[in-house]
Amino acid sequence: MHLEKLGLLTPHLIADHCVVLDDTDIQVLAENRVNVLHCIESNMKLASGLAPVQALIDRGVNVCMGTDGSASNNDVDMFGEMSSVAKVHKGFHLDPTIVSAETTVKMATINGARALGLSERIGSLEAGKEADMVALDLGQLNTQPLYNPISQIVYAAGREQVSDVWVAGQQLLKERRLTTLDDHEIMHRARLWQERIGAANRTGHAGP
Repeated sequence: MHLEKLGLLTPHLIADHCVVLDDTDIQVLAENRVNVLHCIESNMKLASGLAPVQALIDRGVNVCMGTDGSASNNDVDMFGEMSSVAKVHKGFHLDPTIVSAETTVKMATINGARALGLSERIGSLEAGKEADMVALDLGQLNTQPLYNPISQIVYAAGREQVSDVWVAGQQLLKERRLTTLDDHEIMHRARLWQERIGAANRTGHAGP
């Protein structure tokens, strides 16, 4: 592998997408403890392929989860990403036991922290770690009846269930309202960019 010859395959590398891997590539990634960032909805939208997530996990590779950017994943929704990851691989392999709900949640949380080298500080709810938390309201109709919270989060819940968010102990979302950002200003800026990009598409160049 060319990257290995260049000395770039290390535990500090986060390899995005990884949709074109053979068995030798997977083994090399595992031996060098490279992290893999899986962006399944971007890969589906662009028809770029499907990362061999279960094979990577079986070899001990740390696989985490991302969305990629808005150009290739319009809603950048991690809950939608979890749902897709947990379902698509089962369907592709015709095996309902692979990439379980528990595995999927780890990919979206602690595995991402490991990839960043921050698993001692973030990525899970533990004493001594930074208070990064998301509160979900699973009492709504679409998440009833509730038997297994992890399964329900992955297969039934969505971002509309998020009621509160804390980052490093600071509450950024309270009862579904932003506490540090002005949503009206955000909407105003979004409309300005919509108009500017629309004008650029019509005229072939960006506006002032």
